[in-house]
Amino acid sequence: MTADRHSDELNRRNSAFDNRLRPTDFDGFVGQEKIRDRLMLAVKAAKDRGEPLDHVLFSGPPGLGKTTLSYILGEAMGVSVKTTSGPVITKPGDLAGLLTSLEPGDIVFIDEIHRMAKTVEEYLYSAMEDYAIDIMLDQGPNARSVRLDLPRFTLVGATTRIGLIASPLRARFGLVNRLSYYEPPELAEIVRRSAAKLGVEIDDDGAAEIARRSRGTPRIANNLLRRVRDYAQVKAGNFITGEVARASLGLLEIDPHGLDEMDRRILETICAKFGGGPVGLSTIAVSVGEEPDTIEEAYEPFLIMEGYLERTPKGRVATAQAWRLLGLEPVSRQPEFEL
Repeated sequence: MTADRHSDELNRRNSAFDNRLRPTDFDGFVGQEKIRDRLMLAVKAAKDRGEPLDHVLFSGPPGLGKTTLSYILGEAMGVSVKTTSGPVITKPGDLAGLLTSLEPGDIVFIDEIHRMAKTVEEYLYSAMEDYAIDIMLDQGPNARSVRLDLPRFTLVGATTRIGLIASPLRARFGLVNRLSYYEPPELAEIVRRSAAKLGVEIDDDGAAEIARRSRGTPRIANNLLRRVRDYAQVKAGNFITGEVARASLGLLEIDPHGLDEMDRRILETICAKFGGGPVGLSTIAVSVGEEPDTIEEAYEPFLIMEGYLERTPKGRVATAQAWRLLGLEPVSRQPEFEL
């Protein structure tokens, strides 16, 4: 099996696992209380008026529930949800085909909407406001514009980089919501609910241990639960206690702070190789063998949130807390490295 096919198969299995644990209504959704309350209010108001829900934009780091909330909205409104992603829609015709296949009130969920081609994005403006789309047919002297009327629909966009969404598009969303990281008690509740769906017993200490190491992210909590479940099944009679969780997560090299091997490599690179920084993102990426975008989107937010790393105009700087974590003495004079 090629690397690409293996990656696709792994993503398919992870998606199936996520769908199995995904809540289907607002009552089953843990956390993000203010956003949940706003959405419940908007759904009730739209249903009372007999209108489609206003367009919704979700932003925030990966794994916090943007896709889950989109499906919950579809369930609450009693409509179908058509799912796609920004990079998939490469031509205006792709967008037209998707939108013209909708039924009145349907939801279109576009993941990573900030990665949509700008030429396609502009067609969304009239679709979202006027429920119509103008498509150019032929080229040159024979070119003509055809206006296609669309059923009234709801666009739900999800993005991890809201700053990359053009202002005209962002302004057309009536409900803009930024999801934040979860607190450990919320994650522990998610772990307990997921364990019940998977048919594995878990005590409060075990759930809390997984929650503490989940980086404030439900998707990571569920993925860790899957690995701990394997360990418990083989070595602990399918029962997850705090001790079982600690032993299992220790095998995965995830420490009590939630840091994994790559997190530590990033911090060790900045401290040991570059005197604590400042050092540029591209330099860090080459040193640890990872893509700059992956470091910036997947690792840095947690390291910054936990106080191990700082972003400065000249580059990344390790904090005193990072030095203590690694058991190193901070250098008295930090050399500067250009971006």
